Amino acid sequence: MVMKDKGHHHIVGTVKGDKGEITAYKLDNGELLMKEQAVAIAKRGEINGVTVATSKSGEEFLRSLPDEDKSNNLDNLPVVEDVDE
Repeated sequence: MVMKDKGHHHIVGTVKGDKGEITAYKLDNGELLMKEQAVAIAKRGEINGVTVATSKSGEEFLRSLPDEDKSNNLDNLPVVEDVDE
């Protein structure tokens, strides 16, 4: 049985931009976070199953922790409706 730490969340969906890039994340409590907000929260260790990575252009983003289950990769999570930026 997996225990969830109190106050820590899991990402259950993503919002994608016109080019298919993830722009926001939906947490298990229903909250939608823009990418920058999610990165800041993940840096505090409050989102389970992800790490903060940096693109070649220097932009920080979330990456799933590696495991054998591809279904939980961020790109494979359900896409949810766009949020106002």
